[in-house]
Amino acid sequence: MAEAVCHTRYPILLVHGTGFRDWKGISYWGRIPRELEKRGARVFLGEQDGWGTVKRNAAVLKERLESILAETGSPKVHVIAHSKGGLDVRYLVSTLGMAPCVASVNLIAVPNRGSKTMDVICRLPRWALKLAGFFVNGWYRLVGDRRPDFCSTCFQFTTSWAERFNAQNPDADGVVYRSYAGAMSSFHSDFFLWWQNLVIGCVEGENDGLVTVKSARWTGFQKVWRGIKGRGVSHMDEVDFRRRPLKKGGESWDVVEEYVAMVAELKNLGL
Repeated sequence: MAEAVCHTRYPILLVHGTGFRDWKGISYWGRIPRELEKRGARVFLGEQDGWGTVKRNAAVLKERLESILAETGSPKVHVIAHSKGGLDVRYLVSTLGMAPCVASVNLIAVPNRGSKTMDVICRLPRWALKLAGFFVNGWYRLVGDRRPDFCSTCFQFTTSWAERFNAQNPDADGVVYRSYAGAMSSFHSDFFLWWQNLVIGCVEGENDGLVTVKSARWTGFQKVWRGIKGRGVSHMDEVDFRRRPLKKGGESWDVVEEYVAMVAELKNLGL
């Protein structure tokens, strides 16, 4: 058994981002949960909707958190959240009053300050967004979402919504906050996110294909994940989408090691 460097005092709750679910057999988090468990962590998944609003998903996460505490007997959990999942968690902690049950909030590429690109997209004709929402919501109901809401969720990525959200959801006392960002070296870095990175880069600056470094910076900012030279780290790389280390020019970078280091640091803090 690997050294128990991730055997934290409290269990770990992983909270996914938009457009995905915690499907059994198709992990949003790739190799990450298994490696953390191998190194001593107790890991649980959020299981909220893929296209649920912040308010709705936070309510689901509250039930999930309470069930984890009941199952483990632990008074608190650590939360590691990616992308919009971080907004769900911040609402859970600050508005739903779950701060006493959360030891730390670790935010990975979370759009804390919104997106100017989404400001533009959300100015498209309302009928176009509703049409897209009709198909997206229908599909996600089929795959398990209880209350998908594509249009409302899209507006929750705008800068004006983020400004109001941040004012209403300040960091909670007694909770350790840590944040991280990812950055692609160029639009060539990720086949799946090349055009998003290019557009967002022109409008807003350095980004991981979906979230800018500036938007991801929050309390307790730790670092920008840049991976290997000439490659960078995309929004999908941040959750081990490819299930393997990134390699280029003889260099290698593995996001799993970043999560191991993150959790090991929480253990070293006595948490």
